Amino acid sequence: MGVNMLKVTISGHPGSGTSTLVEKLIAHYSWKSINGGQIFRDEAKNRNISLSEFGRLCKDDQMVDRDLDEQLKNILLGDEIEIVESRLAGWWAYQLDLKCIRIWLDVDNTERARRVANREGITQQIALEENTSRAKVDSERYIQMYGISPEQREPYTHVVDATHIDSSEVFSLVTEILEAKI
Repeated sequence: MGVNMLKVTISGHPGSGTSTLVEKLIAHYSWKSINGGQIFRDEAKNRNISLSEFGRLCKDDQMVDRDLDEQLKNILLGDEIEIVESRLAGWWAYQLDLKCIRIWLDVDNTERARRVANREGITQQIALEENTSRAKVDSERYIQMYGISPEQREPYTHVVDATHIDSSEVFSLVTEILEAKI
């Protein structure tokens, strides 16, 4: 399609479908994207340490986490990437006063656990426990570091409840939002 667009952020908790949505948007619009999680993985690789070791480093040294967030903010300010996927991308775009679409995919905990269990090959109970623990730890960290919680609705221009709809329906809703603004 090749439609030109300033920027869109896609945010949501693990298992909410952000990566699937971004893949569909890339294929549909031929846009470029970046995933905040990829920045995290790349930095762990650059440091030659495992993801879990890097996660502990970020927990122990907030400057590492803040440096990664600054990288994401710089990407948001640039013109090369149309889609930025990260739990805090919407917040950063909001705080930077960027004129863009900021989408939060909202999915209830049980459905997210079901999706993660299917993706990771674990039980739904384990996925629910891990999701709950990760969300709690991340939320505490974001509140401590920045005074924000990813799921607060303030920064998002649109919240899509994706609990009871499949990825095609989410894509359809989001393309309607985007095309109304293009």
